[in-house]
Amino acid sequence: MNTVVVGLSHKTAPVELRELLVVPDSRLGEALRRLVSYPGVKEGMLLQTCNRVEVYAVVDQVGTGYASVQDFFVETHLALSAERLLPHLYWSAGDRAISHLFRVSSSLDSMVIGEPQILGQVKDAFEAALTHNTTGVILNKLVKKALSVAKRVRTESRIAENAVSVSYAAVELAKKVFSDLSAKTVLLVGAGEMAKLAAQHLINHGVRQVLITTRDSRRSQIMAQRFQGTSIPFESFRGELGRADILLCSTGASHYLIGQNDVQLAVHKRMNRPIFLIDVSVPRNIDPSVKDVDNAFLFDIDDLEMHIEQNKEERKREAEKAEAIVKEEVGVMLGWLKSLEVTPTIVALRKRADKIIEDELHKALSRLGDLSPEKRSAVEGMASAIVNKLLHGSFVTLKETAQSANGSMYIEAVQRFYDLESSQSLNGTDSVEAAELDRADHHTETGK
Repeated sequence: MNTVVVGLSHKTAPVELRELLVVPDSRLGEALRRLVSYPGVKEGMLLQTCNRVEVYAVVDQVGTGYASVQDFFVETHLALSAERLLPHLYWSAGDRAISHLFRVSSSLDSMVIGEPQILGQVKDAFEAALTHNTTGVILNKLVKKALSVAKRVRTESRIAENAVSVSYAAVELAKKVFSDLSAKTVLLVGAGEMAKLAAQHLINHGVRQVLITTRDSRRSQIMAQRFQGTSIPFESFRGELGRADILLCSTGASHYLIGQNDVQLAVHKRMNRPIFLIDVSVPRNIDPSVKDVDNAFLFDIDDLEMHIEQNKEERKREAEKAEAIVKEEVGVMLGWLKSLEVTPTIVALRKRADKIIEDELHKALSRLGDLSPEKRSAVEGMASAIVNKLLHGSFVTLKETAQSANGSMYIEAVQRFYDLESSQSLNGTDSVEAAELDRADHHTETGK
């Protein structure tokens, strides 16, 4: 069995193409079931986000698997021709496909490195595949490992701790002025999108009250309802500056709306308690001389962008740690996949042993005549123990050598020595064989 990924992302295709590939929820089940009906596709999962559409699949042969998934994309989206789609697709198999999923889940392949949404989107894609029964032993193990790798990356690196958006950078800087944002009041001057996003982030971090003012009083009232805040008249907002711990300014005015004297008076009313001002307007709406006012902390759009660039560099450094984690975990996953190659042989050997025990016990017990239950149990136990102890070394050696360069040679040797039928590697839906392997391990390790 082989693991493959085929898809496109923000790196290879424009949004107008990516959006054409999205399968709506109402058709997702049908699409997943059809995916695993294509030649050679044993298991499948469809990951869809605003920045990527990808199929992860377990296939018999890599070449056939690539072709089948490509056909799936084209035939699922009839409005999209193969000529338009195929140049934008990327594909990988084996360790590269595994590494890709681990990097995607850990947000190392995201447009914004460290963004948290992708992990939830991978979980949702996995749940959908589970619901529609299109995964099996291999894909289940792979996705669960990807989720654990993503959690490890976030635990062992600081990849997600530094803001890389203007709106969230404003929150990060506000927390440097006020270590605790709970019970703080924010005044939103204007209706710029960045300021609204920053206000929402501040509310999410505990800001208690929102005051809102715009030149359009009706718009101000609508925004006040959105943030569960209070609308104040634009003509009198300067008199309310003293109530604000945090001021966000984002208007289309071509001149300064807030001057040094306005802020000086506000700080005086606040009994010298700090006030944090963020001006994301271009041109600026807060006089830069406000920075000279004691206990007034002013940041403009350039300050925020500089903070973001510093954070991006920090995320890049943390991403190096994350890449090392991914590389290590890919090795672990490859080891597990390699061990599956030996599973059918171990299962077949276990079955052959059980058949020998059964046949020989039948012969011996028929010659021994009537035995008490205790004696019969003792004979059966001895037969099983002898065979299991003999097999234990073979099982251990097979499992240990399966991941080596000579693993196939050992497997073939065991099949010939014990006259076992040749068998395929464990496929993605054969959980019965996996259970048999667990049983074989238990028997040989306990000697039962």
